[in-house]
Amino acid sequence: MPGAPNRPPEVAAAPAPAPTPDPPSARVLRRLVPAHFALLQESWKGTVPAEVLAPFEKADAAFRASDFAAATSALDLLSIRFAEPRWPSLAEPFRRLRVPIPAPVPPHWNPDHGLPAPEKDARQARRVAEDQLALVDASVQWASAHGIGTEGCTQPLATAKSALAAPGLPPEFYIAVDRIWTELRERLPPPRRTGSPAAAPAADAT
Repeated sequence: MPGAPNRPPEVAAAPAPAPTPDPPSARVLRRLVPAHFALLQESWKGTVPAEVLAPFEKADAAFRASDFAAATSALDLLSIRFAEPRWPSLAEPFRRLRVPIPAPVPPHWNPDHGLPAPEKDARQARRVAEDQLALVDASVQWASAHGIGTEGCTQPLATAKSALAAPGLPPEFYIAVDRIWTELRERLPPPRRTGSPAAAPAADAT
């Protein structure tokens, strides 16, 4: 248009990059190690029924073989076992490892119903992170109370708590959480299967 000032063409803002999905190994680790702690809880009275222990053992073997699909499938079965009423009830926060069984309610009763998908996903990610922090905190406390070394967990646990208190979900959170799970994983004793003999006490040296 004559006399109109020259204006540069408007450039649309670049869309935010999609978050990088966690590797399958990390997703399995965050379920496998707290499940191990759950199977060591006092509610099992020292031994775990084979029907409950078998999926865990399969998941653990698959994780060591880097077969993360098989490990995930086994952990899904374990979460169903944890929810079955015939087994001892897990204490908080380990009961969060059970398969969720939501009550049948109308969709509009869900506080997240109708939210835009990105906001809904962000809320779900936040809830998962809160569960992870509760599980990792309780696991470190349990390990410390049972003579399992937790020296390398103090700083990453503080980092995870600080990161979750910040807005959003910074990557430092899961870096710290994964470091704790890795630190504790190889230090845990195996859960004892119901019917298996207890370990014999060490003989006194003479």
